[in-house]
Amino acid sequence: MTLQLFAHPFSSYCQKVLVALYENDTPFELRRLSHDRPEIMDELRAHWPIGKFPVLLDDGRPLIEASIIVEHLDIHHPGPVRLIPAEPDAALEARFWDRFFDNYVATPQNKFVDDALRPPEARDPLGVERAGAMLDTAYAILDRHMAEREWAAGDSFSLADCAAAPQLFYADWTHPIGDRFPAVTAYRQRLLRRPSFARCVEEARPYRPLFPLGAPDRD
Repeated sequence: MTLQLFAHPFSSYCQKVLVALYENDTPFELRRLSHDRPEIMDELRAHWPIGKFPVLLDDGRPLIEASIIVEHLDIHHPGPVRLIPAEPDAALEARFWDRFFDNYVATPQNKFVDDALRPPEARDPLGVERAGAMLDTAYAILDRHMAEREWAAGDSFSLADCAAAPQLFYADWTHPIGDRFPAVTAYRQRLLRRPSFARCVEEARPYRPLFPLGAPDRD
């Protein structure tokens, strides 16, 4: 059975899937998207005309959206690290925190990035201000949640942590967590020490000049 992942190493949503693959040493072929190989993007669009990534091919069947891909891997390519808990309520908790990181951390963080890519006359300072307020609210919620726990959902690393790792990584670059939310900072540091995500960080390191806001000289 052949897995092909259309992805870019610097993308947070691609890293979410890569963490899941690396957690279980799942064999796959990376179809790395790049400007000097447009045929790979053409191939991706043949499977998913919207052109968003990551896209996973499993024996030719396309799987779309990072959360769905991780669930597919957990069902059809399971390993020792189960990313969706077997108990239904625990599974719902993992799925909730997965959505939390995508909707309330990644979405406002991306507002900063998108605004930086606009020409100066088209900038949206009010939208950026509101995105910063949303991130502060999300950090505060997460700080309370993580005060006495290691991972985001239950006692084990899960889908929720696959989502958290890249989203908190880039959010802290964009709108620093700082000393205001010590439990969030400690959680981000644990994620950075997780071998699966540490590998993603290293693989993405050469692409840091692409960060529109200017990547800080730190992880």
